[in-house]
Amino acid sequence: MFTELQELFDQLLWNTQLKKVNKFKAFLIRALRIFYGTFQDLKSGMPSLRAMSLVYTTLLSIVPLLAVSFSVLKGFGAHNSLEPALVSLLEPLGDKGLQISNQIISFVDNMKVGVLGSVGLLFLIVTVLSLVKKIENAFNATWNIRVSRNLMQRFSNYLSVILIGPLLLFTSAGITASFNSSAVVDKFLSMEPFGSIILFFGAITPYVLTMLSFTLIYLLIPNTRVQFKSALYGAAATTILWKLVGKLFTMFIVNSTNYTAIYSSFAILIIFMIWIYMSWLIILTGASITFYHQHPERISNKSKIIRLSSRLREKLALTIMQLIAHNFHHNKPGWTIQTLSKNTGISEHALMILMPALLEKSLITTTGKHNDQYLPCSSLENISLEDIINAARNAEESHSLRPDDVESAQQVNETAACIDKAIAEAIKGKTLKDLI
Repeated sequence: MFTELQELFDQLLWNTQLKKVNKFKAFLIRALRIFYGTFQDLKSGMPSLRAMSLVYTTLLSIVPLLAVSFSVLKGFGAHNSLEPALVSLLEPLGDKGLQISNQIISFVDNMKVGVLGSVGLLFLIVTVLSLVKKIENAFNATWNIRVSRNLMQRFSNYLSVILIGPLLLFTSAGITASFNSSAVVDKFLSMEPFGSIILFFGAITPYVLTMLSFTLIYLLIPNTRVQFKSALYGAAATTILWKLVGKLFTMFIVNSTNYTAIYSSFAILIIFMIWIYMSWLIILTGASITFYHQHPERISNKSKIIRLSSRLREKLALTIMQLIAHNFHHNKPGWTIQTLSKNTGISEHALMILMPALLEKSLITTTGKHNDQYLPCSSLENISLEDIINAARNAEESHSLRPDDVESAQQVNETAACIDKAIAEAIKGKTLKDLI
């Protein structure tokens, strides 16, 4: 029975041609596929591990982050909204959330830049930057991105997140609070149908603002170009999860007396850490949803196969270099990892086994507004096919473990040397220009 249901589910999920069904059914099947891919990621346990590591970094960085945010908000005259916004974020913790927010605010108030000195201020900034970097690494892992931003890109992007992000978040919380307490709003509430309309907008405003905040996170953090509709789709799912899990967390964890009985005065800290973990897990789940919405071809199990044989690596390296050289020679747009994946039929994750090796050997370089297009690093006649083959064969080879480090008999070493010599002789004198 279970096998039949599994086959029926697989038939519906993977063998249905979306162009031949109505829009509603196509939307549901796409949503099911995205849910399946996200569930497989969660099942692997990697998002949970990344969320756990972010708990530790968050605990170290939350006070410095809020101190920097407080300084920014003070410049805009909005620093008074810090505490209400923090209380709003910790709302699922109930009364304990209020205690934690008051304690954090007292820590922030006690952090005087003059008392800290230059070394303390530097440590403050480094701690905040380390949090954002670790968040980016977690998002990049979700997007299967191995190439990190360079130093200048990191500084500009991190600064934007650190300064603009809290300002938007706390301003949103302030708008919501003002909306709920305004005397003008109270007057309109007594007038119909304006009262019902205002109540409706008042109810959905926190959801909309939260969704916009998550949309910005999914757009800015990953080191890749994220489509707005995909970020919005992931943000919508994350907002629903955030609110739902928050309600359940309050019901089953915060109101439980077991934690207080077991951990005594440490219960509030334990609950706080659990909520931070749940929050990061929800956010990383939304990142997976965003990724699979933008790359539905990566959902099936077939796309997750990234093992490349030696023959496949060599042919793929030659193919990549030929495509890049062809477009460069004919003044066509540069290839990106996405276009290379579609043209070769190989997943981006598998391609990223070879791309760092080709970059490291100075065979290709990156260009474009987002540094996502590839060009030959030198003239085509100066790039030998032997260098390309060697780069493919040496991909992912570690300095601490190389073929020469393998204890082998003399006959084996001589045979390996003959193979290398035969390959070199076969392509001797040939360059990348010969492929186009």
